[in-house]
Amino acid sequence: MGLMLSAGFWALGLQGRCLGMGESSKFVFAQLEYRGGNWNSRPRAASRLVWELVKRTSVEARLDTISVQPSAPEIFEYPFIYMAGEAEFEPFSDSEKENLKNFLQFGGTLLADDSLGRPGFGFDVTFRKEVESLFPGNKLVRLPDDHSVYRTFYLISGQGGRILTHPYLEGLDVEGRTAIIYSQNDLGGAWARDAMGNWEYEVYPGGEAQRTMAFRLGINIILYALTGDYKQDQVHLPFILRRQM
Repeated sequence: MGLMLSAGFWALGLQGRCLGMGESSKFVFAQLEYRGGNWNSRPRAASRLVWELVKRTSVEARLDTISVQPSAPEIFEYPFIYMAGEAEFEPFSDSEKENLKNFLQFGGTLLADDSLGRPGFGFDVTFRKEVESLFPGNKLVRLPDDHSVYRTFYLISGQGGRILTHPYLEGLDVEGRTAIIYSQNDLGGAWARDAMGNWEYEVYPGGEAQRTMAFRLGINIILYALTGDYKQDQVHLPFILRRQM
């Protein structure tokens, strides 16, 4: 697709993904494969979220997921990238930083998910440093309760995940759009199911209601990546609502 992609261009593609315009128009869940640490800490999480996305909305998606490296030119083919981990990881190289920064500036959305959920330890340490390296002088900040990410499909008033480290999401805006969304509640741990269909991890302290919220957040974040702030005073796009929950 080239480098001149924008949030608006990707948003226009959502209708094709919902209305069925062929295999190439389907949403693809792409996960960032970085160096060091544990980039695939919840290997069964993504496929389950995508399954729920297809079941609950009219977004057409591939059920298989892919990984993409930070420096890969094909990163621009995906409007949404998921990054997860537990441990500290190697800093991005200059070429990786340039590629990721262009991805975010040209309309891409990065969801970072701290599987460990310990502020100031492991993944959290390196990720915050890398965000500041990508955008000097900017830091992750708490997203307001009325942010569009809480309204794109479900109306959400709480948080979900395997744990509840923070009762909020953090983010960083790029040119007026929240390009980086960060959860320290291990969303992937709440999504993951084993080969037998059993949940891999218990969720606490909120139990299954907290798991439900994790799925709703994941779906909302994907739809936010596809649509952006399409209209802040509306919750749904009509063609998304063809399926009943």
